[in-house]
Amino acid sequence: MVNVHYIFDPMCGWCFGAATLIESLSNNPEINLQLHPGGMRERAPIEDSFRQHILAADQTIADQTGQTFGQAYLDRVASDQPVILDSFMTAQAILAAQQLDGQGAEMLKRIQRGHYQQGRSVYDADTLTELASEMGIEAEAWQQAMNRAENDVMPAVNQTRQLMAAHGLRGFPSMLVEQNGQWQAITVSQYYRRPAAWQALWQTLTQA
Repeated sequence: MVNVHYIFDPMCGWCFGAATLIESLSNNPEINLQLHPGGMRERAPIEDSFRQHILAADQTIADQTGQTFGQAYLDRVASDQPVILDSFMTAQAILAAQQLDGQGAEMLKRIQRGHYQQGRSVYDADTLTELASEMGIEAEAWQQAMNRAENDVMPAVNQTRQLMAAHGLRGFPSMLVEQNGQWQAITVSQYYRRPAAWQALWQTLTQA
């Protein structure tokens, strides 16, 4: 079993660009995928002056990674509708889902899809409850997990920052492989649009 530490932020566009790569790891039985949320953005609406910058950046991400940004999301950013980003509430939901049968990676995927493709308000507790329900999580169990995870968010974010500092990592997404007492950084961006090379990398690492 290979321990893979994925350092990300739910509101990071480049992390959405890496979503298919991460999903393949979460489905690999020889990999223990550990999620480390980064706390990039405190809850706040994006400024109107920043909207065109975001759309341009998202086009670059789409071009380089092959990920599709949904029309509902693009229309929302381009309009005068409020777009609120909250790395901490979304991280709380991911930590809560991880408590429930290790479903953190699945919640991350659904938050990214909900935000970047469906234009949903993933900062909202009701929306996150809907995502959990779509995953088959019962409402009471979800609320209990969210309550527990509320106290875990800042320690998790602080741990992420310490991990990044210790290994000289900057920005999201970042990744570390922990194997046989050794740590190795993986440059995720090298594998955008290169699924075969990504699979070959992990085949090599899991057989080491």
